[in-house]
Amino acid sequence: MSDSAISETAGSASGGVRTLLRLEGLALFLGMTLLYGVWDGSWWLYAILFLAPDLSFAGYLAGPKAGAVIYNTAHSYMAPMTLMTTGFTLSSPLVLSTAMIWLAHIGFDRALGYGLKYYAGFGFTHLGRIGKARI
Repeated sequence: MSDSAISETAGSASGGVRTLLRLEGLALFLGMTLLYGVWDGSWWLYAILFLAPDLSFAGYLAGPKAGAVIYNTAHSYMAPMTLMTTGFTLSSPLVLSTAMIWLAHIGFDRALGYGLKYYAGFGFTHLGRIGKARI
């Protein structure tokens, strides 16, 4: 493992904090999915858009740094919360639906342990190392 990989994983969550962050992700996923159901959103739209943020994986074709930036942009709370605020401001059901689905996706990923990425590679996240460690 390179020095940069070691230093970038040193700041990752572990123990009870990691568990709490994953439970928060689960709460976000369940909450947004329940709200979407109460909202009476289209489940077809939910199914189509739920995995859309994962298209950001393609950023890794340009290398680990570009991949991390693109992945993190699609998997941080900033854009969907801005979208949700905009949806409320404009009274736009489609914008609100998209924001709820996007937040549900992020929550689902976090619940599974897929955190924001470090430049060292896809497996290095703020929630700890994912995948098989290289020998």
